[in-house]
Order: sequence, then structure tokens, then C-alpha cells
Amino acid sequence: MWPVLDQKLARFRELEAMMEDPAVAADQHRSAAVGKEHGSLRKLIAPYQEWLRLDEQIKASEQLLATETDPDLKAMAEEELADLRPKRAALAERIEDQLLVDPSEEFDSLILEIRAGTGGDEAALFAGDLFDMYSRYARSKGWSVEEINHSPGEAGGFKEVVASVKGDGVFQALRFESGGHRVQRVPKTETQGRIHTSLATVGVMPEPDEVNVEINPADLEIEVMRAGGAGGQHVNKTESAVRIWYRKGTADQIEVKCQDGRSQTKNKEQAMRVLRSRVYEQQQQRLHKARSDMRRTLIGGGDRGERIRTYNFADGRVTDHRIGLTVYKLQEILGGVLDHLVVPMKEHDKKERLAAAAKG
Repeated sequence: MWPVLDQKLARFRELEAMMEDPAVAADQHRSAAVGKEHGSLRKLIAPYQEWLRLDEQIKASEQLLATETDPDLKAMAEEELADLRPKRAALAERIEDQLLVDPSEEFDSLILEIRAGTGGDEAALFAGDLFDMYSRYARSKGWSVEEINHSPGEAGGFKEVVASVKGDGVFQALRFESGGHRVQRVPKTETQGRIHTSLATVGVMPEPDEVNVEINPADLEIEVMRAGGAGGQHVNKTESAVRIWYRKGTADQIEVKCQDGRSQTKNKEQAMRVLRSRVYEQQQQRLHKARSDMRRTLIGGGDRGERIRTYNFADGRVTDHRIGLTVYKLQEILGGVLDHLVVPMKEHDKKERLAAAAKG
């Protein structure tokens, strides 16, 4: 059914044999490479092997049903088919989903950046609402959320918040959240009851490890300083905050600052995590520019300046402008039930990928 999977299965078995080879085990570098490739293939091969097993059982039951004359045996075969066919179909859908995933998009850790845009204090409050929404959604999925850095708003919320989100399939679920999120509501400070429009921007970047992204220390300029904001005596006495400039030519200049950690070492580690994600994002944008240009016409490019969604409190609705979806469950969505939006977006993306694959 999937010739490419037969090739991958053959490679998977070859890797298994290599892992049992003492010569490979003795070579630490080669052993690590083989283990990494084997682990990466396992996610796809395990469901395929299960599909093959179910397919054989279904063929056997169909053969029995076609040739058997005993009513009891025919009834048993029909019962087995009624149980096995839905399982095979579900596995086939799961396999197709995995086949459509670009390897560069398979990450179980991401960096989430939310910034208040136009709207002053209300925009910062909305940025806080978005961070709470993603945090609740993550917890409902069993993912972990680690706050890396934040700058609080004067009336609450965040001017900016950066966090790491980790868990199985996290990037596949949240990668379409990048862009401008608009809120229409009456601010708490509004005495006339007028609806205001504010904006927050969301950035979702895969968090690669050091193997995926090589950063030359010569391209870095690191500055330490005293942390700003709340923090008591620690803020005044310890130069724990870290600012890193990444300067590689004129096009790739990135600045990252981190001050939430209690030590300079911790803040440097956190800043480097964010920097690696931003550098990786730049690299992927260049490598896949043609694909990105095509997909931008379909579902939007995820640019932060691009308005992707509107949250209207008066009507209790959320609209995703990329696919023309409106859901009247605003409070549920802000409460973390983000699948109302995530699932339709993933389904839309799947259809577009399948259509593109069919065209070659």
C-alpha cells in the first residue's frame, strides 16, 4: 500500500542488525548515529508493522468468510472483520499523517514567545490570557511548560513572555499558532463600555538540540548585567542577567536577553536555548522558502505581523481567518480547550499536503 514504507521497514531491520553488531557498538559515534536513526524510524515503522499484522488477519478472515460453509465459523469471521477493519482504517490514517510530516517539523520541544502589540495595558493583559490558554492546553495534553523569561505588564499580563513547552507531538499541534492574535473586548479600565481592539503576537519555534544547530562562539557577544524589575536585594547585588547578541554577517543578527534565573549560568543556558531556536528558524526559512511561499497562500505563513485569529468577547466567538473557521466557544478555548481550533487547522493542512503530493 505504501512502497516507501516497505523501503523504510527494510532500513529499520538493517539498523536493528547493526545495533546488535559488536563492531558498531564499539564505535561510540557510529552507535549513537545508528540509534538515533533507529529511534526516529520507530515512530513510523511501529504502526506500519501493526497495520501489516491487522491486514494479514483481515485477509485471513475474508478468505474464511468466502470459503466456509459453517454458519458459526462465518459468523465468527464477520465479527472479527467488524472489529479489525476500523482498527486498520484508523492506523492507515495515522500512518498517512506521519508520512506527510516533514522531518524538519518533528520536534517534541518548542519555544513559545508571546508579545503584547498595539493596545497598551490591554494588549499586555491579552498576552497574559494567551499564555494561560497555552499553558492550560499543554497541561491537558500532559506536556510541560517551563517559563524562560518574562517582562510583566504594568496592569498585569505580560509585555513579553518566553517559555519552553515539551511533550509528544507538541510542535505538530502548536506550529500554526504563530502570528497576530487580535482581541475585541471592553477593557476593565473602560468606563464608557466601549469595545477596544488590541493585538498580541505569538511565535512558535521548534527547540533543536546542539546537534541540530551549530553556533560559532566567535559570532556571539555576551553581556552580563543586573536584573531589572522585581527581585529584592538579589537584583541590586548580583549581575545575573545575560544578553547575547548573535552576529553572523549583516542578515543574521539576533538579540536574546534572559534574567528570570537566579544565576548567571542558568540565564546563559536559557538564553542559548532561545537563540538556538531562533537561529534554527532562520535556517529552516531559507531552506524551505519555496515550500513556505506555497503554503503561505494556503494557510498563512505564520509571520508575526500576519493576523491569524480574532477573539471577540461580545459575541463569545473566535475566528481563524486563514481557514474561515468561527467557533462560538471563546471561554472554553481560553480555558485551554484549544483543540476546537487546532484540530480543524491540522485537518486543513493535511488536505493541502495530500493535494500537493498528488500533483507531484
